[in-house]
Amino acid sequence: MKRAVFAFAATVLIAAPALADQALATAKNCMACHAVDKKLVGPAYKDVAAKYAKDKGAVDKLAAKIMKGGSGVWGPVPMPANAQVNEADAKKLAAWVMVQK
Repeated sequence: MKRAVFAFAATVLIAAPALADQALATAKNCMACHAVDKKLVGPAYKDVAAKYAKDKGAVDKLAAKIMKGGSGVWGPVPMPANAQVNEADAKKLAAWVMVQK
């Protein structure tokens, strides 16, 4: 019984940050154009994570793109700048994107 309770608690603790960051992505309107596992207007977050998996500076690069926007990397549709996202939130979102599978 103790083992089951511990396993459940560990699962909740591991999943909670992921859910919190998805909540941030939803609150900042990121999920209007992106999804974790499928392309919408922009690429799926799991595809972004795969593309930048070996890039040690990926979180900083993605955070800058989140704030300033970008174009040409994923096709002709540009990603607009997100002025409502500050640097700390952009880094939190970018780190969350990088762990998507």
